[in-house]
Amino acid sequence: MSIELSAIICTYNRADYLRKSLASLAEQTLSTDRFEIIVVDNNSNDDTKAVVQEEYAYVPNLRYIFEPVPGLSKARNTGWQNANGKYIAFLDDDAVATLRWAEIYMEVFQNWEPTPGCSGGKAEPIWEVPQPEWLSDRLLSILSVYDWSAEPKILTGSEWIAGCNIAYPRTVLEEFGGFREDLGRVGKKLLSGEEIYLRKQIDAANYTTVYHPEIKIGHHISPSRLQKDWFRRHAFGTGQTQVIIERLTNTGNHDNRLLISLRKVGWIIPRLLLILITRNPANRFRREYQVREVVGYLSALWS
Repeated sequence: MSIELSAIICTYNRADYLRKSLASLAEQTLSTDRFEIIVVDNNSNDDTKAVVQEEYAYVPNLRYIFEPVPGLSKARNTGWQNANGKYIAFLDDDAVATLRWAEIYMEVFQNWEPTPGCSGGKAEPIWEVPQPEWLSDRLLSILSVYDWSAEPKILTGSEWIAGCNIAYPRTVLEEFGGFREDLGRVGKKLLSGEEIYLRKQIDAANYTTVYHPEIKIGHHISPSRLQKDWFRRHAFGTGQTQVIIERLTNTGNHDNRLLISLRKVGWIIPRLLLILITRNPANRFRREYQVREVVGYLSALWS
């Protein structure tokens, strides 16, 4: 039987998390002759290679690929371009798939009409330390924690699927060239937007994006991400990403940068006042995140 689904994990120096992700894929209910597991090692210098080729050598459908050029988008493109599956599913190296993860992906792509251009499912947090009091539930989506529906549904334009648990038909990735490599994370640079830009292309081509709650993962939330400085850098990078996508899609009217900037500054000022007077730490930090996102936007707008 030919390979139908390729499950791809892109990883960089997180061998301990990778063990858990691989364990979850090695236990899938979908037959191993129907799907493959590909680990794209994005130039790790820990024992990632040994974990794949030695500790999980018993997994018959597992492959290892080394990609020396840094960048998540680069690693993802290397993964799907070397995959054999008709459908390409991405799982983060710090995510754990439920037993029927691959099976439900196949059900969605084979049974939903018309075939979706993108699909994904629920992401639940695996808290390694308690959620800080300054972290609002409204900011959890930044950690790729979300749940859109208890039933399968077609997502609207304002609803999204995170790259930690997302899949596409191979033909769709070929049609749009995969992920833009000038977007997405590279090392500690917290740009994003590679999935957002691809989703915009998919929507414009009238493909649907299907959410299925049973395509479920657990997503590790490490202490290193539960730091205010990480969120601040993420906010700044998110604002920069918005400008890049607006330029790529010819939206945003950037010819009038001064007017845009004045409006953004006018939006920031009352939020700064609220930060000073708000007592609730979660509400206060949420507003700080919003302000830093706008500062990142302005930085990119004038660069």
